[in-house]
Amino acid sequence: MKMNKLLIIGTALGLGLVACKSKKDVQKSPEEIKEEIDSSVNDMFSDLDDAHDEEQVKVIERPIYQAAEKRINDVIHTKLEVSFDWKNHYLNGEATLDMTPYFYPTDSLTLDAKGMEIHRVALIHNKAYKDLEYTYDDHLFLRIKLDKTYKRGEEYKIYVKYTAKPDEFEMGGSNAIAGDKGLYFINADSSEVGKPTQIWTQGETEASSRWFPTIDAPNEKMTQEIEITVDKKYKTLSNGLLIFSTENGDGTRTDLWKQSLPHTPYLAMMAIGDFALVKDTWKRPNGKKMEVNYYVEKEYEQYAKDIFGETPRMITYFSELLGVEYPWEKYSQVVVRDYVSGAMENTTATIHGEFLHRTKRELLDQHNESIIAHELFHHWFGDLVTCESWANLPLNESFANYSQFLWDEYAHGMDEAEYNAENEMMGYMYTAKQSGYVDMIRYNYGDKEEMFDGNSYNKGGRILHMLRKYIGDEAFFLGLKKYLNDNKFKNAEIDHLRLAFEEVTGEDLHWFFNQWFLDKGHPIVSFDVDYTAGDDRVMIISKQEQNLEIAPLYKLPIAVNVYSERTTPTGDESKGGPTLSSHIIWLDASVDTFYLDVNAKETVKLVDIDATKSLLAEMEYDKDLDAIIYQYTHAPKYANRKEAVLYCKSKSDDEAIDLMMTALKDKFWGIRELAVRNLRKVARKRPEELKPVLMDMIKNDPQSSVRAAALTALQKYYKSDDFTELYVEASKDSSFYVNSVALGSLAESNLDKAYELAKTYENETSSSILTTVGSIYSKKGNKEDHAFFKKNWTAIGGFEKISFLNTYSAYLKQQDDATILEGMGIFKEVAKNGGTMWVKYFAGYQTIMKFRENYFVGMSEADKEIKRLESEGASSSDINLKQREMEENKKMFDALDKILEELKTQETNEQILDFIDSGASMEIGG
Repeated sequence: MKMNKLLIIGTALGLGLVACKSKKDVQKSPEEIKEEIDSSVNDMFSDLDDAHDEEQVKVIERPIYQAAEKRINDVIHTKLEVSFDWKNHYLNGEATLDMTPYFYPTDSLTLDAKGMEIHRVALIHNKAYKDLEYTYDDHLFLRIKLDKTYKRGEEYKIYVKYTAKPDEFEMGGSNAIAGDKGLYFINADSSEVGKPTQIWTQGETEASSRWFPTIDAPNEKMTQEIEITVDKKYKTLSNGLLIFSTENGDGTRTDLWKQSLPHTPYLAMMAIGDFALVKDTWKRPNGKKMEVNYYVEKEYEQYAKDIFGETPRMITYFSELLGVEYPWEKYSQVVVRDYVSGAMENTTATIHGEFLHRTKRELLDQHNESIIAHELFHHWFGDLVTCESWANLPLNESFANYSQFLWDEYAHGMDEAEYNAENEMMGYMYTAKQSGYVDMIRYNYGDKEEMFDGNSYNKGGRILHMLRKYIGDEAFFLGLKKYLNDNKFKNAEIDHLRLAFEEVTGEDLHWFFNQWFLDKGHPIVSFDVDYTAGDDRVMIISKQEQNLEIAPLYKLPIAVNVYSERTTPTGDESKGGPTLSSHIIWLDASVDTFYLDVNAKETVKLVDIDATKSLLAEMEYDKDLDAIIYQYTHAPKYANRKEAVLYCKSKSDDEAIDLMMTALKDKFWGIRELAVRNLRKVARKRPEELKPVLMDMIKNDPQSSVRAAALTALQKYYKSDDFTELYVEASKDSSFYVNSVALGSLAESNLDKAYELAKTYENETSSSILTTVGSIYSKKGNKEDHAFFKKNWTAIGGFEKISFLNTYSAYLKQQDDATILEGMGIFKEVAKNGGTMWVKYFAGYQTIMKFRENYFVGMSEADKEIKRLESEGASSSDINLKQREMEENKKMFDALDKILEELKTQETNEQILDFIDSGASMEIGG
């Protein structure tokens, strides 16, 4: 904002006169006052006058505040009637919206309606349609002039006939949700062999308004019904219950799905395809059975209950744990192709990406329970109670993230839960390192998509666990019950959660919520511990070392366990025994000192800080080898044992080597796997002792990832030994993961034998084994092996497709130009229809660009060589040979350049276009 000097002088003069009137002890004439003000103002501007005739005053603006959507009108109920133009990727829709003013009277309505063609807007009254005036701004906002001013409590009904055209408008997205088309047509023309034809929707964050007009905000709630008309060979799925299904006599069928309980528009969904429907049930506490259904591709029908079978048990567990029964009419899950995210918790109808498709044998290596639990838990946190704004997204995602811990703790034990929870924390730490610190509840985001990050998910889950550990299980789950009951079918912000816990516990919890939910960063704490034999206390000095200009000074209750050994009068510890004393210390200053009482007749062996292993922090606390060994054998937590293994992996002391060998037999597979991946010192000092242990693990360890790690270690540390027979045996393991590692290890020592075995796996469905086969073919494959890649590239979905196609790219590099050009057609299809942005770019565009660059380099080198030969007077035959080489490279370069340019003209994702443009410009001689 610009403001001229005259206005500033006038303002200053006025302020000066007013100020002087209040000072009764100063008697000055108006002329004297004016002279003083003029002098002061002239001094103020003297330096600036040299440079500018007119000065700009620095304007201080209010910081960004991303408020919840202002409520002007309220959608009570949405009725949709939809059919599809598969060829053009259009949805033909009729929407009837029951509306009412939210509070103030209004004579207008603004609906979000992105990328549509609007055919008619009308008011429905007594079954009569009255056309209304409207404008359609930038194909984003449908602004409707109502027939009169409506008051609060008055309802009116709006009819919109429209065509949604999701592919004809620019697509955005985020790291978490790669596209915001809202409506996706998959293989609509059936041109991709082996790929099903589907339609599905993705509403979060505000993309539902790409396929029906609505108020697309998280603080809107509505009931809905959707009539879907499709070819009768397809099954449909939507929110709520299937009310009727009617064949129309023209080869189509209309299904009516009705959602009778209110939810927010971004949770509205449809999925259409030739799915197999596998039915299951959940028994409510009153004995009534509820539908629990699974929609999968027919190839996976026999595995549907292997994939999703824990769902009913999860519904029971979460209902009982929360004290709030699953609130919706049904629960269905569907697996779709080319999904733009991992999964989505659409009310009563969760969508999953195709990576959930696994055979029973594949599930031996990796089950899907965490993601199934995550989306189910959203039906309480996100669907039943929805964040009122995207700034409050952690109220949805933190709880869904924490559900994974809750389920692991219940179904698989605390070691498994804490193992996965630590990985979640590391995910947050990576986000913080890469992107910097941001507030958890973030009212200052630049784009709402930024909220879908390691803070809202990973960090939030860890914060909830810390709160649970602080207030105790009973209070924690009673607080959640109160929060859900107080806010069911409504919206909430972070203060609703805090108030629920405060009412249950009777404690003001601002201190906890302010530092964890309303601020940024995490503690970085170092500890110095002193305990001397014979002393009657342990001293702990803590230092909070985080940057206090960025992150807060934390108030931290930390559990400390002190492990001691009783001694006999003769001083013989072996005849005594261990004792444990537990303490809580409160860090609330940059430096704190604590004294913990111990029995002077006992020898302190270990001070275990953060004994619950719940603190989200970077901690530094040095221990010696004796304490570490004691910690492994006496402290109960996964993190205690992990720390001991990581400490000992680089030590050559016999005690450290002993611990590593012990860890290979740990009760938890995560520790065994960690140990087997860190055996360098052990293999150097005790190779003959270690080798039979590894061989036994390969054959007998119950965890496939441990067997696979042992194979890798054997191949790494015993390179001179011939393990061909063992690798061949392991290639027949029940686990595909073990098979693939065994084949890979065999390829290192006997490529011919590995190639022979690879042939036997060409028809498997496991992405890990197919990728390994592809890797072997990239080293030894011939032209006939191209059929393997052409057959299997469509069978692998999600991010696993990137790995498989990387092996395909490596294979093509060894082939002739004709085979390469044929392969580029596949990479073109991936770039065009590969699903997520990352698959499209890294497995599609990037491969085409790399081959294009290789041919460009070939052209450039041939061109330089021609010039050199000409300058040296070389024979025409030598020059002509290089010219043909250059022409062949140019021909391939031009073909790939044409493919790339064609793809760019069709690409709507700006981030992909930015990636391409950053490295796509090449000129001969440049």
